[in-house]
Amino acid sequence: MSSVLRTPASGQDPLRDSPYRPISSHLAIAPPVSVVIPAMNEAGNLPYVFKTLPDWIHEVVLVDGNSIDNTVEVARGLWPDVKVVEQRGKGKGDALITGFEACTGDIIVMVDADGSADGNEIVSYVSALVSGADFAKGSRFANGGGTDDMTFIRRLGNRVLCAVVNRKFGARYTDLCYGYNAFWRHCLDKIDLDCTGFEVETLMNIRVVKAGLKVQEIPSHEYLRIHGASNLRAVRDGFRVLKVILKERSNRRALRRREHHSPMLDSVRGEVS
Repeated sequence: MSSVLRTPASGQDPLRDSPYRPISSHLAIAPPVSVVIPAMNEAGNLPYVFKTLPDWIHEVVLVDGNSIDNTVEVARGLWPDVKVVEQRGKGKGDALITGFEACTGDIIVMVDADGSADGNEIVSYVSALVSGADFAKGSRFANGGGTDDMTFIRRLGNRVLCAVVNRKFGARYTDLCYGYNAFWRHCLDKIDLDCTGFEVETLMNIRVVKAGLKVQEIPSHEYLRIHGASNLRAVRDGFRVLKVILKERSNRRALRRREHHSPMLDSVRGEVS
């Protein structure tokens, strides 16, 4: 799915009449890449977000959460071909699910609209996917990552919740509650997202592990929000994340019990014995 670019002969274009598009001096890809940006009243931050987006991406899907500023107008001015989708529900999870449904690319990248994510890192996520990963998970605590926007309480909570997920689901994450991720579109069929709030990232991280998908962490640096205030509330949203973890753990145990007592499995065991 990837191709190494070689120096062309004089007058020849190695990518002419080819489905491949260059993403660096050494790598070209065929899969189209969609970038989903959930935004609500982020007009002041979008110039910083769009400035770092690579020009080789297939499409930008902006999910507008009923903004009362000129978020949509600014987005269209910055990226004329932007696909604007109106969010009918509420919450980040609902916005992302809405955006995913509107994507046409084979690879989907999630980017926050507050200016905290560097779009130049997208090449690392895409490279991991075309190299064999199903899910490229951003991590602020992997070697090479970092954050300028995390209080002690949020850092502690993230560490504790991450440890719980690793132990209960057999994951090896270094970061849990981070929204900069990328994945192949077909993964959506296996993780079946069904939550509306900030806990959506945790739900995704748990379900990709439960589905047996190949995950690769990508070191990422989180910058400070440039304008405005975050809707994130550490304690409230921390409890929502914990609730998701406990629910997914309970569902996993229930599934194991059903498999253990399955009549089909019982008949197979009887035949074997």
